[in-house]
Amino acid sequence: MILEGIIPPLVTPFDDREELDEQAHRAEVRYLIEKAGVHGLAVGGSTGEGQTLTCAELRRLTTWTAEEARGRVPIIAGIIANSTREAIERGQAVAGLGVAALQVTPVHYLFAPDEERSIRHFATIAEATGMPVIIYNVIPWSYQPAARLARMLREVPGIIGVKQSASDLKTLADLLLLAPEKARIFSAVDALLYPSFVLGAHGSIGAIVTAAPEWSVALWNAVRRGEQQTALEYHKKLLRVWNAIDGPNLPANVKTAMELQGRAGGRPRSPMPSTSAEQRERIAAALISHQ
Repeated sequence: MILEGIIPPLVTPFDDREELDEQAHRAEVRYLIEKAGVHGLAVGGSTGEGQTLTCAELRRLTTWTAEEARGRVPIIAGIIANSTREAIERGQAVAGLGVAALQVTPVHYLFAPDEERSIRHFATIAEATGMPVIIYNVIPWSYQPAARLARMLREVPGIIGVKQSASDLKTLADLLLLAPEKARIFSAVDALLYPSFVLGAHGSIGAIVTAAPEWSVALWNAVRRGEQQTALEYHKKLLRVWNAIDGPNLPANVKTAMELQGRAGGRPRSPMPSTSAEQRERIAAALISHQ
């Protein structure tokens, strides 16, 4: 299956004991595929609080996702790790579960490998796991410039794409200009999916598409059909939602947006704070004011 289109990064639903809620997770997977019509699913990313998950929990979530998806859409597994060794361990834990690719961040502790060590990090993960790697370019102090990412896409066979984040549309545009044609470039510039798609991004793996999946699919389809006025209207809807959910507790706010739409997202895992009353009011207003 081709990796493209709207690929929501699944939240991880935690119950009141902060344990995985299997039934809520499975229900969300079914909803996104059967009701929202998404084109893929990502598990264990930053929206899914992947940095808080154990290796075993990531494997369980990926298993449940694959079982519910039943091959209908491709699945991407998120790897958030501070060492090459740990990233490989997590990648190997989801091997054999039907995962189409790994979404791997640079290291997130306050240490930035130089260019050659960064390339070796991702190349080693791809080789050791035997799985395609999408680089998740989001870590501020280990940010990968477009030229370096394009080099990795050209020189490392196992690296197949980039998820460009950090509100950086310029790097996304440069990537689309510099990357080899076969590379898959996804936008996580959540506020600007419309221009991302017009520029040629192959889809989105961003928190906004989990918070408002139907509008995101509609935006993608409108751009693909060349219906620019319709696309602009969905852009405005999504921007209002993004402005309401954006914040340090973004995953919690995505869960609140889901709850307001009748979907169970569970609670965030400590120490992330839950959505405040003020945030909840803004999110509700953004979701209902332009239905």
